[in-house]
Amino acid sequence: MITPVMPTYARYELSLERGEGVYVYGTDGRRYLDLAAGIAVDSLGHCHPHLVEALKKQAETLWHVSNLYNIPGQERMAERLVANTFADAVFFNNSGGEAVEMGFKMMRKYHAANGQPERFRVISVEGAFHGRSLACIAAGNQEKHTAGFGPLVDGFDQVAFGNLNEMRGAITPETAGIVIEPVQGEGGIRHVDNNYMRELRDIADEFGLLLMMDEVQSGVGRTGKLYAHEHSGVTPDILASAKGLGGGFPMGATLATETVAAAMTAGSHGSTFGGNPLAMAVGNAVLDVVLSDGFLDNVSNVAEYLSAELGKVVERNPDVLSEVRGIGLISGVKCQKEGQNGELVKVCIGEGLLSVPAGDNVTRLVPPLIITPEHVDEAMGMLDTACRAVAGKAG
Repeated sequence: MITPVMPTYARYELSLERGEGVYVYGTDGRRYLDLAAGIAVDSLGHCHPHLVEALKKQAETLWHVSNLYNIPGQERMAERLVANTFADAVFFNNSGGEAVEMGFKMMRKYHAANGQPERFRVISVEGAFHGRSLACIAAGNQEKHTAGFGPLVDGFDQVAFGNLNEMRGAITPETAGIVIEPVQGEGGIRHVDNNYMRELRDIADEFGLLLMMDEVQSGVGRTGKLYAHEHSGVTPDILASAKGLGGGFPMGATLATETVAAAMTAGSHGSTFGGNPLAMAVGNAVLDVVLSDGFLDNVSNVAEYLSAELGKVVERNPDVLSEVRGIGLISGVKCQKEGQNGELVKVCIGEGLLSVPAGDNVTRLVPPLIITPEHVDEAMGMLDTACRAVAGKAG
């Protein structure tokens, strides 16, 4: 018999009922150190006082109005994102998938507005994850996501990760743009080389393509920069943001240069809930913290410490772990045996540590950005214990 909640998730046997800072508490009475953060969503941890205050204040004032009217909080958040990024304009939506999907629409609309409607195809790279809509799974082109949902939406081509020759070879007169994650999260915490990013920008400029960054997971301070592409010095034309942008409140945004955004005229896109007063109150509160003096520097410092400590755990557990991956606080450890990452995640739960499985046999660690070195030490102790337990089972 089917459960009332549609069975689309393979859930762990754990129910969480409250959270505080970097910890969550289960109905089993246990406390868990949360290095999953709702899969890189709870950027400021759980029940951050500034976010709670902003949400309560707005909830007592105005929850939702249509985008038929001006929304002051939306205008303020857009102005702040424009002031701190490459972008000239922002569209607010509700999720990462929506943010990415709009980016694909913008690519087509831009070329159509410039007299080239035949340019509609988008090139992605192997291992990508861009969301769960029909267009997004076609862009990601991973069988585990596309199986049963064919025929795939046309308009997407894929090349090998890091292969510039394949990228150039895939470009046709129908190509509109390139989409890439500066750090692949679901794909196994694979950080795109800065030189490769610069070459992509050059290729896009050479062929008149748009370059889109999917920073749904890597953005909003997670790498020590507001957005991860900043490490390469590359400026995109379009960027999709979500997850940490709302600190746990559902929110997404599509950022673009003026040249691209100008094609999106009135009626070309819309959202019922996107950018409503509740979401904007929380989003602006997140920016208050993330953009404050020293916050991103602290993220970088703690991330450096986490990377070093993860390296030590790998050295101590060579039968289970092979390498550390990532940049900033989007990190992971690759396991030795296929499927071992899932086993490690389960055993870590038993030790009181939450993490996330990822592709390429990686166990992902995407903690709240407020994590401290003391929390890292606590986590490494649990991860060490879990690795020994996994090694024992394997033996």
